[in-house]
Amino acid sequence: MSGTLKPYNISAVYVAGVSSGGYMATQLQVAYSGRIKGAGIFAAGPYYCAQNNANQALYACGDNIWSDQLATLEADASLWSGYGWIDPISNLSGKPVYVFHGNSDTTVKKSVNDDLVKFYQYFGASVQYNSTTSAGHAWVTPYGTGGCTVTASPFLNDCGIDPQQAMLGKLLGSVSARNTGPLSGSLIRFDQSTFATNGWAPGLSMGTSGFAYVPSACAAGQACKLLVALHGCSQGYDAVGTAFVDRANLAQYADTNRLVVLYPQATASGVNPYGCWDWWGYLGYTSYPIHGGPQLETIMNMVRRLDG
Repeated sequence: MSGTLKPYNISAVYVAGVSSGGYMATQLQVAYSGRIKGAGIFAAGPYYCAQNNANQALYACGDNIWSDQLATLEADASLWSGYGWIDPISNLSGKPVYVFHGNSDTTVKKSVNDDLVKFYQYFGASVQYNSTTSAGHAWVTPYGTGGCTVTASPFLNDCGIDPQQAMLGKLLGSVSARNTGPLSGSLIRFDQSTFATNGWAPGLSMGTSGFAYVPSACAAGQACKLLVALHGCSQGYDAVGTAFVDRANLAQYADTNRLVVLYPQATASGVNPYGCWDWWGYLGYTSYPIHGGPQLETIMNMVRRLDG
């Protein structure tokens, strides 16, 4: 399983994530909308929601005690696009976005998720929104080990539905049935420090190891798409092992749809006790949601390696 990331014949890049990984997926897509063709977001709010403020993250972007100031977030994205700090925001027009929020999720309130949808729609994205299930705060998957309504580790809930089929159908245009038997590709474990902007992933609150699933067709040189899949808080390898990698229901679709899946890994640190992705500025860099943001660029370095 140990190995290195190498280039494949990648035709398009997409992102998906849950909770802090959902916030990070939106940061990646908005900052690099010229490269990232679509996003699937579970249980997260709009771009730059926290505005570099932990209290704002808590009270406006998880809970809705405070306003998330959606109009300000839209204005900031437009302004930064003009500065060249992020790719042209006009790239979002027509891009496919899949958004999921469960009715039993009190960690990220529905109004916050609604504002993510409004943010994308404001810039012309084509959004499909599932907000009708009773799911808790989790990545919902047929391989989930938790009941639908719970919010508990490893945050992989089984609601008797297959949101990944809907998500990938939205992002890719169509999707073949998943492989329900043994997977035919390879899971690669690689050193994330190779891609870290500072040369040392733990210094960025990222794990030493990341993972990538490569179907045999992609390894053989066929044209494939790339999906960056971002776990939530307390859901990385150092917290739950490969639970998210194994049970997210992404490798199963990757096998039958010529899709490489990259699973970057965050880890707990002094400034980040729950192993979340940096969507509120905990590393101390105001650049966290734009070009040059340390975690964002580290993930993009992995993408650049994979898509040559």
